[in-house]
Amino acid sequence: MIISKEKYLIEDLFGSKARVKILKTLAQNEELTISLIINKTRSNYSNVTKHLNHLKSLDLIQEKKFGRIKIFRYKIENIKARSLKKFIEIWEG
Repeated sequence: MIISKEKYLIEDLFGSKARVKILKTLAQNEELTISLIINKTRSNYSNVTKHLNHLKSLDLIQEKKFGRIKIFRYKIENIKARSLKKFIEIWEG
């Protein structure tokens, strides 16, 4: 049985509560430092870092570096990210 890539990605994306919290936080704030993401999601550094790397691999977020500061940006130009943001807005009302 072959599982389509699209189905796998959406199940993988929503398969973690922490990942969804991070995604929602970035969708609502557009750009945040890792410290603010940790603070807003009430998660730890290693967990947030792991999920941010996964979200980067899915091209839903982008990492920008300014010296030692890392800023994570929600990639609204990505149609999947834009659709997820709209879903979050509708769901959160």
